[in-house]
Amino acid sequence: MLSGPAGLLLTAAALAVGALALWQVFRPLSQGSKYYLIIFLAGVLPLVFLAYPAGLRLPTWRRRTAPATEDDHPALPAPASTRPTVTDWVLVALAVAACLYPVLPIRIGGGGGGYNAFLDRQGLLSPTDLVLGTVLLLLLLEACRRTTGWILPAVCLLFLGYGYYGGLLPQSWPVAHAGLDFGQLVDAFYNSDSGFYGTPLDVAASYIVLFTIYGAVLELSGAGRFFVELSAAAFRRSRTAAGRTAVASGFLLGTVSGSGAATTVSIGAVTWPLLRRAGYPPERAGGMLAAAGVGAILSPPTLGAAAFIIAEYLGVSYLQVLGWATVPTVLYYLGILLAVEIDARRSGVRPVVVDFGSPWRLLGRFGYHFASLIAIIAFLAAGVSATRAVVFATVLAVALSFLDRAHRLTPGRLATALVTGVRGVLAVTAVCAAAGIITATTTKTGLGPQAAALLIGGAQAATSDPTLVLVLTALLAAVALSLLGLAVPVTASFVIGWVIVGPALLDLGVTAPAAAMFVFYFAVLSEVSPPTALAAVAAAAVTGGRLVPTMWQTLRYALPAYLTPIAFVITPAGLGLLGIGGVQRIAFAAVVTALSVAVLAVAAGGWLPGVGPAGTPERVLGVLAGVTLLWLEPVPVTVGATLAAVAAAGVFVRRGSAGRPSSGSPANPVEEQL
Repeated sequence: MLSGPAGLLLTAAALAVGALALWQVFRPLSQGSKYYLIIFLAGVLPLVFLAYPAGLRLPTWRRRTAPATEDDHPALPAPASTRPTVTDWVLVALAVAACLYPVLPIRIGGGGGGYNAFLDRQGLLSPTDLVLGTVLLLLLLEACRRTTGWILPAVCLLFLGYGYYGGLLPQSWPVAHAGLDFGQLVDAFYNSDSGFYGTPLDVAASYIVLFTIYGAVLELSGAGRFFVELSAAAFRRSRTAAGRTAVASGFLLGTVSGSGAATTVSIGAVTWPLLRRAGYPPERAGGMLAAAGVGAILSPPTLGAAAFIIAEYLGVSYLQVLGWATVPTVLYYLGILLAVEIDARRSGVRPVVVDFGSPWRLLGRFGYHFASLIAIIAFLAAGVSATRAVVFATVLAVALSFLDRAHRLTPGRLATALVTGVRGVLAVTAVCAAAGIITATTTKTGLGPQAAALLIGGAQAATSDPTLVLVLTALLAAVALSLLGLAVPVTASFVIGWVIVGPALLDLGVTAPAAAMFVFYFAVLSEVSPPTALAAVAAAAVTGGRLVPTMWQTLRYALPAYLTPIAFVITPAGLGLLGIGGVQRIAFAAVVTALSVAVLAVAAGGWLPGVGPAGTPERVLGVLAGVTLLWLEPVPVTVGATLAAVAAAGVFVRRGSAGRPSSGSPANPVEEQL
């Protein structure tokens, strides 16, 4: 936390931004939503340069005391010993000027004159407009560099260069365009609805900031600790109590934070001692923690920022997006839980008694923490907007906090929650505003349809069968999104993926919900994909394990999640996984995909629970069966089920030839008390 004048300014400005965001929900500014976005960015961007000073170096991971968004970088806000430099204060002043310029009522050179006059100059920017638009462009690139590293600014500059120099490419190339001069680009960024003030920033200013405030309120009210203790208490007598606790904690905390890396650190601080006592190696425990933590971005009711962007892009309610995410989330955690059970039997994990008391007692005393989460769903189902629903839920959480003397949200603590929530949205705001560079360039140059044509053309070069073209396009898109996610945060990865990969899937007849959720899931999985895998980096820091082995363990736990999204798009029955279609389609898709996840978990873990170890032939058959089952049509499902049965029979035969295997645990295990 900053102290002194900088700390006071940051706190006061964060309080003002939080109050403005809450005010906008019930009394929107009369000038329109873009006017609000201008004011919001003017309040947030200067804070980035205070909270992330130029001299800040990436610190080691440590447990967060408040939730964050999935676009937060390991670089946390500046520690007390770091003070903003003169350069930082200059950037603060420039950010205020460049952001507020469009709404200033005074005339500056050939520009200014107020908000309406600024809008009237769209396509005909004055020299002053051009200068300040360029300044804001550079400031956003620097803000992204400070909060997420160099990669995203480099990607933005690549798109900027494509917009400026694309006209020099041979016009026979599919990605060539007529070319844009710098003034046209700045106009598209600064004075259009697809630039800095486009949908991504609208989502950050209208939704994400409210959910981060809500998450901060829940955390300060003791909900985070309660969720972890409840998970531990629920499995205290189970042989796999430690692993189950980590997975359940990740799911429950994910409803609060919506951040993979932050959830990983939070659950790791509590459950790593349990996992260590149970005998988990640091790398395996880290993989489990990272896989469980990244599910936070997939877990209703507070999905990651990209989920709100889906709702805006497709023009649907946030409740619909939550519905689309429900079955895949259950399948994701099913895969992790199965992997935990398999590891416990294969590796000889020791039982650990977790002494957090009775889960019923915890529920009776602190179960009210679930009330606000349930309230969000209830409000959404009643037709209340997502913004009002989360504000009402926040008020409820504040009121219920007074049931616990140690966590009452007094006015001072409430102000702290408001400030913490706003600070949690700094990085994602910078990312969302900078994403306007990508979306505006793509829109102006027509890159989206051109890239889609290239993607489909690559698939058509291999086959002319329409079904196989769709499958190959989906596979190529999955690879492209996975590589993209290695370099940029989840929100930016989704935006880029949607404007480039989305059109390709839509052109092949994939429905918009399936295409959007396909892109969303692969963007999310970038947090567990080597070699970057921020969630795995966080887990390795908690457990002290080696980084690369931790990443591979994370990949093993999350493996089914990489394949399940393919089922969204390759067959119409895959829509059942998104809760779309009749009960029969939904049940068929859920059951078959659950079987696929189970078979893949057994193949990855090399152990069939209740039977024994699986050899290489059985594991290969398991992989083939799991992948085939994802083609949700009668014939492939029958083939996949047959292969799975053959693999299981092979394990039984192996068991019979080798004798009854040991369960992997001592005959008289000594239970350890925590």
